[in-house]
Amino acid sequence: MDDWWLRAGAGAGATGERARRRVVALPHAGGWPSAFRSWWQVLPPDAELLVAQLPGRGARLGEPPLTSVEPLVEALSRELAERDPLPYTVVGHSFGSVLGYELTRAMEQKGLAPDLLAVSARQPPCFPSLPPFAHLRSDAQLLEHLTEIGGMAPQLMTRPELVQPALRAIRADLEAMERHQRPLTGTGVPILALGAVDDPVVVAERLHLWSLETTGGFHRSLYTGGHFYLYGHANAAAIARRLLADRPGPTAGHPAPPTPGRPVPVPDGVPAPSPRKETP
Repeated sequence: MDDWWLRAGAGAGATGERARRRVVALPHAGGWPSAFRSWWQVLPPDAELLVAQLPGRGARLGEPPLTSVEPLVEALSRELAERDPLPYTVVGHSFGSVLGYELTRAMEQKGLAPDLLAVSARQPPCFPSLPPFAHLRSDAQLLEHLTEIGGMAPQLMTRPELVQPALRAIRADLEAMERHQRPLTGTGVPILALGAVDDPVVVAERLHLWSLETTGGFHRSLYTGGHFYLYGHANAAAIARRLLADRPGPTAGHPAPPTPGRPVPVPDGVPAPSPRKETP
């Protein structure tokens, strides 16, 4: 049962304190559960952190990574539904925002909706990825881009035994993200859109259009720290406090509202997608 989720914080043996709240976290493209290490350190002792551990990384390094969203969400939602019910929030970063959005919709259909979905560093589904796709870049091009945005330490370039497995997982996640299609229905779960004003990958002005994906409440918050701002200790602490304080929606284990239809189309006058590409 524990293949897809790595547990940290309360209930994981660190303090012995019983968890009263759960944060479900989904890392960026190619991200290992350790990407959320700073979150392990800032969550209160009564909060359990579950981090997705996808095939091709972490303890599942030997498994082939998957290249589409649907089987990932099916497995993640199945194993999450089997856990003891707790009030919970979903937070996804970059590619993890795509998984978090679809996971939230899947859990709604099971009657186990989260009370909040936080999407970070990813443009809303009304701006689909356009070719040329990043997952088709050469290894050299992809490594150059990852180094530029802080997604891979330069010293790893001399460690092919580490770089090649990482590239396989990143490329698979990018393909899943770039092939993802906006679903016909949105969610009734409130959404908090998060981003960095100095993110070189994501157009921060678009984040407010995540409001089109929910009939629940919507807020947006911006920080600094580049594309991977969410993992910085100070930002992690501030955002974690907000996620645990905001509980505006249904509680885990309670019936979710019917999945709504698409709220509204993208309004006229919204600029066309920028050539800036969203990658990990």
